[in-house]
Parts: sequence; C-alpha cells; structure tokens
Amino acid sequence: MSLSFPNISRNYDASRQTVCFWGYDSAFEVSFFVGREALQHLTRQACASESDILQAFDANRSRIHEVAEKAYARRPGSYHPLPATAF
Repeated sequence: MSLSFPNISRNYDASRQTVCFWGYDSAFEVSFFVGREALQHLTRQACASESDILQAFDANRSRIHEVAEKAYARRPGSYHPLPATAF
C-alpha cells in the first residue's frame, strides 16, 4: 500500500471551506479534504479568504501529504477528511 501524490492539483470547496486533493495507490484514486481550521492550525494565521486557504495548503503541502499517508495507512479507502487534530 504505497500512496503517491503525482497530481499537484487541488480544489477549494467554498461551501465546506475545504481544499480537496488526490493521492494514488497504484491505479486507485484517493480523495483527501483539509478544512480551513486545519490549515489555520498549520500556519498559525487566520485563513479568511480562498486565496489565504490555498496559499496555506501550498505552503504546507509536504506536511499535509505526510498526514494523508498516515490516515490512509490506518484506514485504506477512497475518502479521507484530515481534521486539525491530525496535525
């Protein structure tokens, strides 16, 4: 079970105030979601706008991928929200 992140795309969902990104376990696509609260926890700054949230994600991408890998190793599946407590 080796997870990789070859696709650097990420999307912002305004209704949920989350950033969605994807990892891959071989040909299996896995969706991950990081909320505004988690990103504020990582940056120790307010993330008030979409731009702030996406910048926080981009600045912490490697740490977010580490947490995503751990979440996936604990519970393989196609959908993983990553809460602030995971960081």
